[in-house]
Amino acid sequence: MTILYIIFAVIAVLIVWAIASFNGFISKTNRTKEAWADIDVQLKRRYDLIPNLVETVKGYAAHESSAFENVTKARAAAMGVQATDTAGKAAAENMLSGALKSLFAVSEAYPDLKANQNFLQLQKELGDTEDKIQAARRFYNGNVQDLNTSVQSFPGNLVAGMFNFKPMELFQLGAGEEAAREPVKVSF
Repeated sequence: MTILYIIFAVIAVLIVWAIASFNGFISKTNRTKEAWADIDVQLKRRYDLIPNLVETVKGYAAHESSAFENVTKARAAAMGVQATDTAGKAAAENMLSGALKSLFAVSEAYPDLKANQNFLQLQKELGDTEDKIQAARRFYNGNVQDLNTSVQSFPGNLVAGMFNFKPMELFQLGAGEEAAREPVKVSF
């Protein structure tokens, strides 16, 4: 009879552990999805600011059309990527960041533009948005790391495998996009 109680106790402990593990995976997955949504909110803000910035710079530097076209194309490409495509979204956002850097490099050649209040305000807002995007990316990547560690670690990987929890992708630069890490070179 005592052995029967021990067996039931062990089974009960295993069931409680499996339930707790499952709930932990659900919690980590939801936190990661929320972090991804935070990135989307900041990216939407960035997308809304870019047309105003481009129009402001266009007024001063009409002959720099390639920079404007690159920013506009990169914005459209970034907005067109599915939110569930982490790698594609990261690549498109990195292209957009590079295009914005070139736009700000163009603005360096126009002292009147650099003194324009509207441009300065847009530049400040875009800089603030970029900081928020970076913070949201770090938060997302931290949540992805926690989830992936839990999914891949023993004994949690047993529960993760049973309920089909999969590791998620980090938001990072893709292969061949190392140029986005480099500062923009400005020469006159």
